[in-house]
Amino acid sequence: MARLELRDLHAQVAEGGEKILDGVNLEVRSGEIHALMGPNGSGKSTTAKVIAGHPAYEVTDGEVLVHLDEDEFEDIEIPEDMRTVNLLDLEPNERAALGVFLGFQYPAEIEGVTMVNFLRTALNAKLEEREELFEDDEGEEAEADADDEDTGYDTSPMEGDVEEGDVGVAEFQEIMAEKMEQLDMDSQFAQRYLNAGFSGGEKKQNEVLQAAILEPSIAVLDEIDSGLDIDRLQDVSNGINALRDEQGAGILQITHYQRILDYVEPDHVHVMLDGKIAKSGDADLAHKLEDEGYDWVREEAYETA
Repeated sequence: MARLELRDLHAQVAEGGEKILDGVNLEVRSGEIHALMGPNGSGKSTTAKVIAGHPAYEVTDGEVLVHLDEDEFEDIEIPEDMRTVNLLDLEPNERAALGVFLGFQYPAEIEGVTMVNFLRTALNAKLEEREELFEDDEGEEAEADADDEDTGYDTSPMEGDVEEGDVGVAEFQEIMAEKMEQLDMDSQFAQRYLNAGFSGGEKKQNEVLQAAILEPSIAVLDEIDSGLDIDRLQDVSNGINALRDEQGAGILQITHYQRILDYVEPDHVHVMLDGKIAKSGDADLAHKLEDEGYDWVREEAYETA
């Protein structure tokens, strides 16, 4: 079981120094669904990006910790001194290797790179990075002796041996077919260029597909319900539920609206105001927010401040 813990997290825009997060405290465990709600500009998307390591934001105080069990990852025994890691000390690719996934609100379009090629490369890169993170001292010394220019991944989605990596083409095609069927996605999507020409709903469905294939311990989904019609909303919701129910992932679902929570029932609901968590509760809190808005939360928060 994994646990993501935000401790008194403060962050600002890297250029300009505008403060956005003002002491966020939050915990998400494997197998739990947390909904993070709040008005525009309250810091929800910034929280997601800081967790993932977006360079546009600078953390000025606090910690973003991941706690792991020794057997969190198959075939890798995690040393005791590495079972709690501060993500702020790691690069974005290293955070991903530790099981942290970010589903984007506005996924990028990449012409010339097919979904199947991109996703297999991403999966193999994650597995390779994970092995390097937990390698023994001898392996670390060997890496330290390597050329300083040999940084980043050795593969790209556009070149390299088709069988390169832990997961070969044939095995990956089986994995992808299974996940696409689970999400009710047309198999022809696998050969399309990544998000190019996709509708808004197709892009969001593809974000959940990526999470299903990469099997994160903690998935942060940034407004993945925005712009979805009812059919796509149900498909995306089914995928999110499968991440929790079948893969055991913890979900931090950032959303403006209660409607997705009719299909993805949260264990916990948090309201963010002015860069911090102002109130937490169960699924009933989301219904009250839908009916009454956020003013009552703000009034309550300032009364107790």
